[in-house]
Amino acid sequence: MLKKEVILEGLDCANCAAKIEEEVNKLNGVKAYMNFMNKTLTLEIESEQEYKNILQQVKTIVHKHEPDVVVKEKSVNKSNKKVNKSIVILEGLGCANCAAKIEKEISGLEGVEFAAVDFVSKKLTLEISPKVNRSELNEKIEAIVKKIEPDVKVIFEENTSKANVKENNEEEEEGVNKKEIIRLVVGGAIFAVGIIFNFQNWLELTLFIISYIIVGGEVVLRAIKGIARGQVFSEHFLMSIATIGAFFIGEYPEGVAVMLFYLVGELFQDIAVGHSRKSISALMDIRPDYANLKVGDEIRKVSPEEVNIGDIIIVKPGEKVPLDGKVIEGNSMVDTAALTGESVPREVGPGDDVLSGFINKNGVLTIEVTKDYGDSTVSKILDLVQNASSRKAPTEKFITKFARFYTPIVVFGALALAIIPPLVIPGATFSTWIYRALVFLVISCPCALVISIPLGFFGGIGGAAKRGILVKGSNYLDALNNVETVVFDKTGTLTKGVFEVVSINPQSDFTKEELIEYAAYAESHSSHPIALSILKAYNKDVDITKIEDYEEIAGHGIRAKVGGKEILVGNSKLMNKENIKYQEVETLGTVVHVAVDKKYAGNIVISDAVKEDSADAIKGLKALGVRNIVMLTGDSKAVGEKIATQLGIDEVYTELLPTDKVEKIEALEAKKSHKGKIVFVGDGINDAPVLARADIGVAMGGLGSDAAIEAADIVIMTDEPSKIVTAIK
Repeated sequence: MLKKEVILEGLDCANCAAKIEEEVNKLNGVKAYMNFMNKTLTLEIESEQEYKNILQQVKTIVHKHEPDVVVKEKSVNKSNKKVNKSIVILEGLGCANCAAKIEKEISGLEGVEFAAVDFVSKKLTLEISPKVNRSELNEKIEAIVKKIEPDVKVIFEENTSKANVKENNEEEEEGVNKKEIIRLVVGGAIFAVGIIFNFQNWLELTLFIISYIIVGGEVVLRAIKGIARGQVFSEHFLMSIATIGAFFIGEYPEGVAVMLFYLVGELFQDIAVGHSRKSISALMDIRPDYANLKVGDEIRKVSPEEVNIGDIIIVKPGEKVPLDGKVIEGNSMVDTAALTGESVPREVGPGDDVLSGFINKNGVLTIEVTKDYGDSTVSKILDLVQNASSRKAPTEKFITKFARFYTPIVVFGALALAIIPPLVIPGATFSTWIYRALVFLVISCPCALVISIPLGFFGGIGGAAKRGILVKGSNYLDALNNVETVVFDKTGTLTKGVFEVVSINPQSDFTKEELIEYAAYAESHSSHPIALSILKAYNKDVDITKIEDYEEIAGHGIRAKVGGKEILVGNSKLMNKENIKYQEVETLGTVVHVAVDKKYAGNIVISDAVKEDSADAIKGLKALGVRNIVMLTGDSKAVGEKIATQLGIDEVYTELLPTDKVEKIEALEAKKSHKGKIVFVGDGINDAPVLARADIGVAMGGLGSDAAIEAADIVIMTDEPSKIVTAIK
């Protein structure tokens, strides 16, 4: 299936969004997901050829429900096309229709390859031919905007910083809230005067009508517009009927009071939506603006999309790392908080991998790019966060379906409530039951109901992302509420997946320091993981001039002459071969024996270390009420059982292949309750099948493989198992 995205600019009705999504899904060969928060409709279609026809049908459906909404294809910047990108801020733009006119006229200007107005963010995005005269073009753009919207202030990218733009947008949002507050205060004051002072009937009515027009005039106007285009059953219609009805039965104060409370509710709703959007847009700040591309001796500032795999980029102090890559020169501290939620900076140097979105703190780094911008970590994170609300939770699906039938039922229910009781109940009056029907209409408004649940999930996804937990959809966040079983992979998930020296056991004639030093000198020429772990534990420079002779004995170990002494480092086979009596060790790790001048000096045990917070993760999950914690591993029974006992894991299955892991998940699936969910946590490429099979797949994203991250439903950027507890909370 081909995936396309369209922006529905000016869409502000959650109920209408649900109706649009439902109708688009009825089109042949189309699967649609609506993201109300981002005003994005994602379409899955079978081929490019059908897209234009489907887009036209989508526009018809959208305009049937929301005539003022502008339907626009999401632009994809072609990196091979030589154009200059530019952003223009249209401060004070408040009309979706005018935005469409501005876009159309600017698109027709000479030298403008592409123009799109984002009505929500008040931004005009331009792709301009390099040959065009920028100052002349800016004048033309300003003239078009002023002609269509005289009060809009045009701010060109070069005249403002991102911070100013953000500030202006926030000020504008506050301006809208201020207008609502002013309407509330003025209308409320007139309403209070009418209540407090006992005026004559006509004067009292006049005051309440003035107050009603100030507070509820816009709601009535929207209801009339809705009826004119065939959209009768809206919340504006319910509010208008209820409040105007109150005036007709002489309950003037109640008619105004209901509108006042409605406006207060709308104000709180706008603030809540704005707050959620800000929390997500704060995450968007990790998007890199440019890359310093090294071309020969020259450094060129280019868009990250223009950089290819294998290119060399320079990242200066204070700059964001624009693309994933490997450090080839320079040392620095990097701030990883935007990606992982970790506040402590990380040290990087030559050979270390760095991810896009890291912020370079002090040194200059030269980086070889290993991934295109589209495949880079920051691009994937932005995509996950922005599109997470497209995958709806069952609660959201229910509430949007419920709202479609709810409003008409409420209207006809209110009608029945007003007419039937006075006809069948002796002594009942129409005025009493009409009043009750109007109360019923007021308390039954659907919009707060429809928006509250998606807003809750939207806030949850944003909050999790800030803590380094990326949830790919509301449905997965919802599923975490019913976790019964958590299944862990061992290597790289509960353990670090790297060899470490866990114990140094010298004989009586030697010290620990001497034993590790002899082993480090003997292993200094080897690149084997065991040799590297010994050198890491020694943690001093090896003076290679002391090494006179070096011999690697395949399958046994190493013989080396260091400072005139013969050092033997290896397994029990080497000790037997050289007829050296050694000490047998019962341990789960790898045992390295050391002999000096044919005399046994001791042994070093090397093992895969358990992560510091694995035990906390298991304790935390049990405290949350998770019934069963299981570990699956391809490792030996002895190793698996020891780690399971150490961490307090309920069940352990060892010596498994990836296919065996899927079978174990399916066996656990058969035992779970109807509502219960199984979580699988893994990191490696061999975990991809089981991540996809579990109800919720959780991938360790910091060092985990791309395949695991793609297959998972939740990605933990810090590689900490305890973050699963945070995600559930």
